[in-house]
Amino acid sequence: MTSVSTLKELFLDEVKDLLNAERQLVKALPKMIHAATSVPLKDALTAHLAETEKHVDRMEEVLTSMGEAPRGKKCKGMEGILEEGSEMLDTVEMPALDAAIVSSGQRVEHYEICGYGVIHEWAKTLGYDAAAKLIATTLAEEKAANEKLSSLAKGGINTAAAAREAATSIG
Repeated sequence: MTSVSTLKELFLDEVKDLLNAERQLVKALPKMIHAATSVPLKDALTAHLAETEKHVDRMEEVLTSMGEAPRGKKCKGMEGILEEGSEMLDTVEMPALDAAIVSSGQRVEHYEICGYGVIHEWAKTLGYDAAAKLIATTLAEEKAANEKLSSLAKGGINTAAAAREAATSIG
């Protein structure tokens, strides 16, 4: 991180960080979609991939509107979360695989919710109304994606994994 001394510089640095995070996620989601066995989970991840592509566009728009090149900086936080998720995909098998994918997805969403929540407040504080509006839209979509994953987990993925595990241990 270069030396940052103003809230504007910090804001721009964090927008670039989140832009890179979203770009990393665009590359990682297809692997999660392919690995998922639950059709509703595949559908939710596919829908979120389309949203994530819009998140990239929005962060690029924020940067461009402020005279910045739409380049991200390496987001080490997302890199670590996605690396752990990739390890899960490589090591977790059915019946727990879909539950692991939901877990990985929720870790991503919580990271993004935190980041977007912070830059949304900074944008409002700095008077960047157009940026704040774009960020608020993305923040709402990240919260909805997290809720969808929670709903899928509670609505059957966790129970199905536990039931299949019990059936496997009995047999």
